Amino acid sequence: MARDAVVRPQWRMTTWTITRAPVPADLDAPDAWAVHGTSAVSVAVDLDHWGHDDLAYSPLYALTYLRRQDYSTRIQLVAMRADAGTPPQPSEVIGTAGIAMPRTSNEHLAYLEVLVHPEHRGAGVGTALLAECERIAAEHGRRTLIASSEHPDEPAADDPFAIEPPTGSGRISAADPEAAFALHRGYALEQAERYSVLQLPIDPGLVERLHDDAAAQAGPDYRLVAWSDRAPDEWVDQFAGLETRMSTDAPMGQLEMKEDPWDVERIRTAEQDIAARGHGYLTVAAVHGPTGRLVAFTMVEYPWRQPEVVFQEDTLVVREHRGHRLGMLVKTDLLRRLAGIRPDARRIHTWNAEENAFMLGINVALGFRPTGVCGAWQKKLG
Repeated sequence: MARDAVVRPQWRMTTWTITRAPVPADLDAPDAWAVHGTSAVSVAVDLDHWGHDDLAYSPLYALTYLRRQDYSTRIQLVAMRADAGTPPQPSEVIGTAGIAMPRTSNEHLAYLEVLVHPEHRGAGVGTALLAECERIAAEHGRRTLIASSEHPDEPAADDPFAIEPPTGSGRISAADPEAAFALHRGYALEQAERYSVLQLPIDPGLVERLHDDAAAQAGPDYRLVAWSDRAPDEWVDQFAGLETRMSTDAPMGQLEMKEDPWDVERIRTAEQDIAARGHGYLTVAAVHGPTGRLVAFTMVEYPWRQPEVVFQEDTLVVREHRGHRLGMLVKTDLLRRLAGIRPDARRIHTWNAEENAFMLGINVALGFRPTGVCGAWQKKLG
């Protein structure tokens, strides 16, 4: 296990400590300072980066993340000023890092995220947090590390600092601080994802035209089913199978990810987590009539306390049923239903691998507009 207080570095006359975040009983507990501090850093980073905090972690989200350890060992580190009180105050947290290590598959992997408050960058806090994440990952026998970076702009192809992943799709600038940070520490860019936003409400006429065209091409062999917050018992086992296929059918570049099996229990656990963090979800799936099998789905998640915000989660058409416009069919049906469930929603955030031209084409047709690029980085431990 990680030590409680693991680093006390000195850098440019700034002293801090890095500590493993406790898991409080609730958000009002005295030891909830770390989850509140993690949320505050996340908000500050996103405001600085994107100009909004739609994507930032709420305290409840951070708490739920730490509580659930069934399918992944999750550890949150916090960097705080050395003169912090006892217990520390959330405002004394200056950086945070999350480590997620799968427990039921991909046990060679560790997913890392490092965030440093904008007012404390350049003092070595991020370097110390990342070094401790790597130490913990190695201690748990993880050989491959995956991290992400966020970039508001995609550089031109002739930009001297532009770098491409091996997929050949998408670019980020090596001059961006997050990219320079990753490159300097031995991480290789393996994939670029397009971050896009759809402004709502969308023209219902456009949705109907796209839906009708997709339905005509899909033909009578497919029908749609939908549910909110809990998958019906009739479909939950097949839904788990689709989530498993997400780990094999979705583009992953050269990231060393293997199949990640889902079952009914894992679906129910995920649904409990969504509810625990104060979110709801909506899923639309396509059923292949001749076999009675679910063959495509799309899902969105939305925080109840942020009525304007929606997150596009997984969308998949299994390989055997591609070419029937099922992706457009399920997504347009979801947009129609979402307008009734979340009438105050004003934007949907989504991320797609840049090499996933088919799904990007659907999103562009619906009106999603590019907002940034996210890099997926990988590092092998010796």
